[in-house]
Amino acid sequence: MAPHTYTISRLAYVKLLLHAAKYPTCTVNGVLLTSSPPGVTDVVVSDAVPLLHHWTSLSPMMEIGLDLVGGYAEDAGLRIIGYYEASERADETSLGPVGDRVVSKIKVSNADAVALVLDAQALSMGEAGLLPYTASPSLKAIPNSFTSPPPTAPSADSKHSPTFHLAETDLPARTLRAIEERTVQEELGDFDDHLEDVRIDWLKNPKVTATAEKL
Repeated sequence: MAPHTYTISRLAYVKLLLHAAKYPTCTVNGVLLTSSPPGVTDVVVSDAVPLLHHWTSLSPMMEIGLDLVGGYAEDAGLRIIGYYEASERADETSLGPVGDRVVSKIKVSNADAVALVLDAQALSMGEAGLLPYTASPSLKAIPNSFTSPPPTAPSADSKHSPTFHLAETDLPARTLRAIEERTVQEELGDFDDHLEDVRIDWLKNPKVTATAEKL
């Protein structure tokens, strides 16, 4: 079977970076969604839902948040494809025990589950700044797996390992510029924010969607 290729959409990438930028002194996490059907090898990560920046352990809030995202995804014709995490430490790119457990849970119904961990140092150098972890056959990091532009033919390495790429190669620079110049990260709300103010639509984040479309 051919290895999977994962495309990270503009919306999913922007939401992930804004979540990390809004809470730079906290570990943040969220869920990745796809519109791609099960069984395909070309998977589009079409959206991301920001979960937590306070209760990032395996807490009841995490379980409730995951259940709510699952219901939202089903209603929207999407499925949960993975998990993302950004550490409060800029030099930390390992996937913590919580991420391991969440991805393992997602894998039960989605064999192509993945995790993306923010690599702040790589991001600062103009790279995608994401370290992927795949859950098949076992959860492990896939370094140097982001390609730019997307490969038109598999390389020797990619014949057996999944590859990842951003939908648009200049997304890191454009997103960071919007964060620095317009502080657009303040438009984003996660499940923790929703628990403090129920008016915050953490599942859809319509303001962020509109911002991403204009980047």
